[in-house]
Amino acid sequence: MKWVKNILAFIGLSSLMMIFVFALQDAPTDENFEKKLINDYNVYALQIPEYLNFAGEDIPLDDPDIHERMDRELLVNTYWQSNGLLMFKRAHKYFPIIEPILKKHGVPDDFKYLAVIESGLVNVVSPAGARGVWQIMPATGKEYGMEINGNVDERYHLEKSTEVACEYLKKSKEQLGSWTLAAAAYNAGNYGVSRRLAEQDVTDYYDLLLGEETGRYLFRIVALKEILSHPDKYGFNFREKDLYSEVPTYKVEVDTAVTDFASFAKGFGINYKILKIHNPWLREPHLNNKSRKQYFIEIPKDGSYKTKS
Repeated sequence: MKWVKNILAFIGLSSLMMIFVFALQDAPTDENFEKKLINDYNVYALQIPEYLNFAGEDIPLDDPDIHERMDRELLVNTYWQSNGLLMFKRAHKYFPIIEPILKKHGVPDDFKYLAVIESGLVNVVSPAGARGVWQIMPATGKEYGMEINGNVDERYHLEKSTEVACEYLKKSKEQLGSWTLAAAAYNAGNYGVSRRLAEQDVTDYYDLLLGEETGRYLFRIVALKEILSHPDKYGFNFREKDLYSEVPTYKVEVDTAVTDFASFAKGFGINYKILKIHNPWLREPHLNNKSRKQYFIEIPKDGSYKTKS
């Protein structure tokens, strides 16, 4: 039996040595640790561009406070990848609608990124009651001639709300003196920005001490501008076919009441859901229109959707 014990002892010792050898082989040496980093998911510090501007107005990145605030927004928006990809997809669909309206009004193209941070380019509702892609408050909308009632809310009409946003921004620029301050005023109001400038005896957005939301506002716009303009630089990979595209439509004029939009939609080979997708400003399944106002309703061209009859 002694020889059996010797054999078992040898096997046990051999097994222990093998475990030790494998442990040494798997030890995290600098070389294999670096290889692991290359092959695994990594998070990198971002190199802030040497020069950034908003609407042609320089951002003072040599100021340490400004540098850190810009770095924060670039990091937050770069590493929120799912949201970033959605912004690329939606921008491809909606920027072609927004851009010519900005140009027509002489508003810098960079303001399309303001719409991105306001709403993510979808029709959202804020706790304060702002609505639509441009997040227009009821009083502001009515001041600029928008129809806002139970039947119709033109804040959900992308073209009309972009027109109103342009008028508001031009007024802010005239009052405050720069496009950067006009952008801040879109968040805090013309009076709010003017009051803070006077209280703090400064003339520039970057010299103002502001609350959290308005203090981050311009930097968020510029971060989205930078990322959406340079997807490869910030690690976003997609193909043209991955992006969203606007469905072609034609306009139908309506100057009477519509008692049932579901039936109205069926007359054009679509359903109520699709009608609402293209006309979110129609807020109810009917239209009173006692004044016989002229409306133009967007109808997708034949074959754009596959619907059941």
